[in-house]
Amino acid sequence: GPIRLPQPAASGGSRPQRWRQSSFKPSVLCPGRRRKSVQLSMTEDEARSWLAENFDVSRETWDRLEAFVAFVQSEAAHQNLVSASSLETIWARHIVDSAQLLMFAPNRAMWLDLGSGAGLPGIVVALLSDHDVTLVESRAKRIDYLDRALSLLELEDRVGVAGMPVERLQTSRFDVISARAFAPLPRLLELSVRFSTAKTIWLLPKGRNAVKELHEAHGRWQLDLAVEPSVTDSEAGILVGHVLGERAHSPSKGQMKAAGKGKQKR
Repeated sequence: GPIRLPQPAASGGSRPQRWRQSSFKPSVLCPGRRRKSVQLSMTEDEARSWLAENFDVSRETWDRLEAFVAFVQSEAAHQNLVSASSLETIWARHIVDSAQLLMFAPNRAMWLDLGSGAGLPGIVVALLSDHDVTLVESRAKRIDYLDRALSLLELEDRVGVAGMPVERLQTSRFDVISARAFAPLPRLLELSVRFSTAKTIWLLPKGRNAVKELHEAHGRWQLDLAVEPSVTDSEAGILVGHVLGERAHSPSKGQMKAAGKGKQKR
């Protein structure tokens, strides 16, 4: 379907509750550095407490978060939005896991969320901040689900759905790019680096493959990314920082494959 982008918010209006912003500076972090973890996993009670401690969440926003959780759980009976086992720990596994990305984000930004699926992290980001968010999703059932979620949560003024593969999305620059369970880092960068500048902050939850994927992409890309431990699972990593560009004389997989065929013909 056609892309539906959020409209800029009118100036002078009331602003959503702000999160308590961290002093994180991606540019000063070394690739692959990790903070000392404090716990192995987060319970549901701990997840709600973490949200209350780290965000100025109004009663209205709590109600909308609860409505979103109920909507995901209801829709999960009809399509595979998230793993069935994670529905019992949805606040930790999905809500806080998404919300923690805001701790690394700048103030009011244009945010691109790739492979949004269930709206994670994009919808959670929008509920807890005033960012303008574009959700990229190519599957028809997920597009319909996202449209209904935005209507239910009254987010249509700041959140839009780009209902198409990312390859078809018109090039535009974003302040923040997130992707959760979308593609391995080398492929993700091939598809989406055109939406970034050297100042764009990339926020990429990568689970236990974070360090491995960072090493795999390092040969082709100039990266200023840190591996930050997730607050929900200290064994999981989030890639946070900047992508500075492609390294010179770094052939793509397609070019290397073509070169190999050329040698075989000789």
